[in-house]
Amino acid sequence: MSINRLDHRTRTLVTGGAGFIGSHLCRRLLERGHDVLCVDNFFSSTRGNIDELLSHPHFELQRHDITFPLYVEVDEIYNLACPASPVHYQFDPVQTTKTSVHGAINMLGLAKRTKARILQASTSEVYGDPEVHPQPEGYWGNVNPVGLRSCYDEGKRCAETLFFDYHRQHGVAVKVARIFNTYGPRMHPNDGRVVSNFIVQARSGRPLTIYGDGSQTRSFCYVDDLVDALIRLMETDAAVTGPMNLGNPLEFSMRQLAEKVIALTGSGSRIIFEPLPSDDPRQRRPDITFATQALGWRPTTGLDDGLARTIAYFDGIMHLEQCA
Repeated sequence: MSINRLDHRTRTLVTGGAGFIGSHLCRRLLERGHDVLCVDNFFSSTRGNIDELLSHPHFELQRHDITFPLYVEVDEIYNLACPASPVHYQFDPVQTTKTSVHGAINMLGLAKRTKARILQASTSEVYGDPEVHPQPEGYWGNVNPVGLRSCYDEGKRCAETLFFDYHRQHGVAVKVARIFNTYGPRMHPNDGRVVSNFIVQARSGRPLTIYGDGSQTRSFCYVDDLVDALIRLMETDAAVTGPMNLGNPLEFSMRQLAEKVIALTGSGSRIIFEPLPSDDPRQRRPDITFATQALGWRPTTGLDDGLARTIAYFDGIMHLEQCA
């Protein structure tokens, strides 16, 4: 460990720790005996995601924007800070790019100073609208550098560049995870992602909106499976840097997903179709051969089971909103 302390606990920084994935990761790390420092500016996350952790003796919350330097002492860093849904990252695209690029520089500088391991939460969006299917890590992608999604896509691609340059130039111990579509409890109900959209629409009795003809595909990984993979990647030998695809290789069309949500919610909602947004990928499925070999990992939560748990979560928060 890089820090000389008496308790020997691993002190772990999670940026974006109050977000959807970050809040699940903080819980899991606490269960594993870590001291967890959660850093978030609450742009797209909510305090409610971590309320129950605030009284934990080994959990600390710090409100901070990682586009500014952070001066703390840590052993490892999970860099999850960045709006991840189109609604959020397109709201302030300049800030989105700054979070990916300036944020990466600041967190890598912190890792360099403290000799901490650092994991970057990259994204399948680095592949753009892929011409190779499924997508292996060796595929360089098909990304529009000047489109509406570019602030996120290219920001994350630049962050990956910075991670590997800090690794080569300064010897920083890096891990890069390319995260494919992830869903589960604590998703924001208004984040514009397809799973949350469909559930909220179905439970509200509104039509489920499919953009395009419904034939475009995605692969959906339940959040518990993803968090397991992130921790396994962080704990691998230093030679395993990634980039590594993390996601569920089972592929579903948007129409199939909408029909599943309607069936699982018992909704009478119909399906309507709207024009496809700019640069929306036609298909997306990870090749997880590398993750399976290096981590001994595969997702174990089926889509029906994961959706049922996610629907139960949304039922809870929608009930609280109605009672408020």
